[in-house]
Amino acid sequence: MPREIYHDDSSWERYPKYWNEKIETMPLKELKRLQEKKLRAQIEYVYSKSRFYHELFRKNNLYPSDIKTIEDLQKIPFTDKEDLRKSQEESPLGLHACVPLSNVIRIHASSGTTGRPTIVGLTRHDVEVFKDAVARFCYSAMVRPGDIVIHAMALTVFVGGLPFKDAIEEIGAVFVPIGTGPGTSERVVNFTKWLKANVIHCTPSFATYLGEYVKKRYNIEPRELGIRKIIGGAEPGFGIPSVRRAIEEEWQADAREGLGNADMLPIIFGECFYKTGMHFLVPDYVVVELIDPDTGENVEITEGATGELVYTAIDRECCPLIRFRTGDRVIVWTEQCECGRTGFRVRCIGRTDDMLKVSGVKVFPSAIKDIIASLRPKTTGALQILLTEPPPRVTPPLKIQVEYGEGVEDLATLKQEIEEELRAKLYISADVELVPPGTLPRYEMKAQLIKRLYEEKH
Repeated sequence: MPREIYHDDSSWERYPKYWNEKIETMPLKELKRLQEKKLRAQIEYVYSKSRFYHELFRKNNLYPSDIKTIEDLQKIPFTDKEDLRKSQEESPLGLHACVPLSNVIRIHASSGTTGRPTIVGLTRHDVEVFKDAVARFCYSAMVRPGDIVIHAMALTVFVGGLPFKDAIEEIGAVFVPIGTGPGTSERVVNFTKWLKANVIHCTPSFATYLGEYVKKRYNIEPRELGIRKIIGGAEPGFGIPSVRRAIEEEWQADAREGLGNADMLPIIFGECFYKTGMHFLVPDYVVVELIDPDTGENVEITEGATGELVYTAIDRECCPLIRFRTGDRVIVWTEQCECGRTGFRVRCIGRTDDMLKVSGVKVFPSAIKDIIASLRPKTTGALQILLTEPPPRVTPPLKIQVEYGEGVEDLATLKQEIEEELRAKLYISADVELVPPGTLPRYEMKAQLIKRLYEEKH
């Protein structure tokens, strides 16, 4: 796991170590008692306020009194994304909402990458919860008062926008809302120079893209801009060892990632100073379960466990979801971190809907990305997986386009090396097509590693 620290931060001594020390360091037994107390209150609330959950409980012969412990949650059926979309066909906030639109002060929405976006309403209380959750992440990722933060993510209904503004300002750092769109890269560079900004909030794809842009457009190395902390998420990247390594070395900055869910909270997990996995930062707002994505059976949260994350809100007014399947697949670490936080840690290895099966072998695009990026400078790290049929099943070999690096001449040897690496480490058969540097698309937001050729035929 990544441990190299590029910039030792003296704020360990000048500022408190935690944003919410009581919650972030609470003993696990005490934390469970707190969660279950809040869970019982939340279940009573949704049963009485949400038509969707009231009907779900009655249909399954359940009553709030049946849910007393975290283990009792297993009695309740899962809620998934499609349930939310159907719920919102009948009313703007959805039948799962617990308050009318007149009680809402802000609207967010999911990205809609897997279908129609789901609308997320926030009451004034919910806005404060969102702000606090994001502040815990930013603070754990070493954002401190006086830092100047370049925000290179959207400032729209995206949950990675306004909640970050609120949180960064609450911490006492300077928030610079560059956003995304045409001219973003030039504005980021200019404002970073003018303000001597030291932090950037962006996706891993944008950090990679911006590094290339700076070298080509300004003929300088990214590290010369003075960014020393990179925080972000929205896609696997900072958690992919070879990708993180390349970004950190290029920028001479520490990259720390967070993981959230638009329908639950913008941030639920986040890395600390030591970068050894994302801590569960919000146990007073969310109960987390781990399940086998194929069977739906619960998986014990222990060292090395893998599975899909399931969330239950325990401090939400407008849209408190119960047992919401996220599709996020993670690996878990439970050993105590040096930072002192008691929450278990995770690393996201991919999404269920991104997983491919090649001759029965399950593989995530992020794992392929890790191998390709680890071969820098023989590759640029850019790749595109070409699918000629709907996933997840892929008829081997898996077709992949990979950019070779500047100055590489022996393409036949490189092609063989990549295919052997994929076979040895991921157990898949691949047909690699090498393409010149700069051929494949670059992304300012989420990278699209899969190109669905079968859709282009229709």
